[in-house]
Amino acid sequence: MSLLTDSPVHSSSSDDFAAFLDAELNSNSSASSPDEDDEDEESNDEEAEDDNELEGKSVKRCKVEMSGNIHEHGSTSHATLEHKIGEDKSLKMDICTHPGSFGDMCILCGQRLEEESGVTFGYIHKGLRLANDEIVRLRNTDMKNLLRHKKLYLVLDLDHTLLNSTLLAHLTPEEEEYLKSQTKSQTDSLQDASRVNLFKLDFIHMMTKLRPFVHTFLKEASEMFDMYIYTMGDRPYALEMARLLDPNKEYFNAKVISRDDGTQRHQKGLDVVLGQESAVLILDDTENAWTKHKDNLILMERYHYFRSSCRQFGYNCKSLLELGKDENEPDGALASVLKALKQVHSMFFDELGGDLAGRDVRQVSFFIFLFYIFLRIVLKVVRKEVLKGCKIVFSRVFPTRYQAADHHLWKMGEQLGAMCMTELDPSVTHVISTDVGTEKSRWAVKEKKYLVNPQWIEAVNFLWRKLPEENYPVKPTKEE
Repeated sequence: MSLLTDSPVHSSSSDDFAAFLDAELNSNSSASSPDEDDEDEESNDEEAEDDNELEGKSVKRCKVEMSGNIHEHGSTSHATLEHKIGEDKSLKMDICTHPGSFGDMCILCGQRLEEESGVTFGYIHKGLRLANDEIVRLRNTDMKNLLRHKKLYLVLDLDHTLLNSTLLAHLTPEEEEYLKSQTKSQTDSLQDASRVNLFKLDFIHMMTKLRPFVHTFLKEASEMFDMYIYTMGDRPYALEMARLLDPNKEYFNAKVISRDDGTQRHQKGLDVVLGQESAVLILDDTENAWTKHKDNLILMERYHYFRSSCRQFGYNCKSLLELGKDENEPDGALASVLKALKQVHSMFFDELGGDLAGRDVRQVSFFIFLFYIFLRIVLKVVRKEVLKGCKIVFSRVFPTRYQAADHHLWKMGEQLGAMCMTELDPSVTHVISTDVGTEKSRWAVKEKKYLVNPQWIEAVNFLWRKLPEENYPVKPTKEE
């Protein structure tokens, strides 16, 4: 069995891989084969002693048995070099090109290496590096196997894509009150994980909420894709989130990549993914994280369950948790993107022309783009219905000398279907203000119009539905 033929990414665990590596290196090291020794004794008994002395001074050979699969795929791990010794003798030595290293030791010949080369795959096992040629070989081999099973690769982001996490210290009183109503087994246990979506993780001082539909999404996606997790969180956090999402290790196994495993700071890249770029799809909420692989990216609608998440992206409104709401499973974001992934998978295997091995999933990205353009048009029409019929005037909301039509709240109102105005008239339905003492605020009270604070329109924009105006009153200032 060859260490290189059995790709480490498919090992059942990193511990198994380490044990396998030790066994291979310890059991297969030898200076020469028994057949060669017998030949030497028969051909020249008198020179045996001199030969043995010469061999003892030569470089010791460390062999690892290679399966036929390596040579079949053109591995360049061994080259034969003949050294002329004296006038009549030559010694064959296997020269290892070091396809990878474990720590500072070659994974094939066991030689200590002075220089590091290739790419680190620490998420597979700490200290593992693979040379570029070996990465190409592994990707080609794995690609052939994947295509035989009609599968592609899917790289999944964690935060705001599959789940939402917050520090316990960042929970609001309303959020803490809601959480008290949750059973202890739901927040502290992994029993019956398919029904548990909210976890209190005291040892890392965090609360994590899995996105609705995530269990169904992972189950169905795993039938079409070989899946990786790739997060900008640190490794302990990444592994804990993988445990919540995949407690039985059915989907990801060792394929959990964190920011500690990347080759570029603040960037994600497919160089640490053992999959052909032509067969990789990426699902992430942040486009800027994948500057070199935008053609592989499907941009995900962000999941904001906790208030800290809303604040992180500038939404000054109540969170889904504070409102006691959540995404709807049947038509939520994950359910929608699963339909898109099924279409891409079907088009790749059933509709694209040419040889299967030569197909590129990025060819389908054009159709994905068209699909999302269509989706955006539909959503834009739906969004325009949210505040249809509302006429809004803002009072003391925009900075002095600020062009009102350029403010994000003005644009937000128009996108939601409202008509935004600068002057009062009887047709105005809402005055959005931060001060009850302004002329426009007093007019709204006198004329029995809705007087609301800016958080109302932000919350409406976030939830895509008109919310009760009485929940967003304009509070008097301290002077009043």
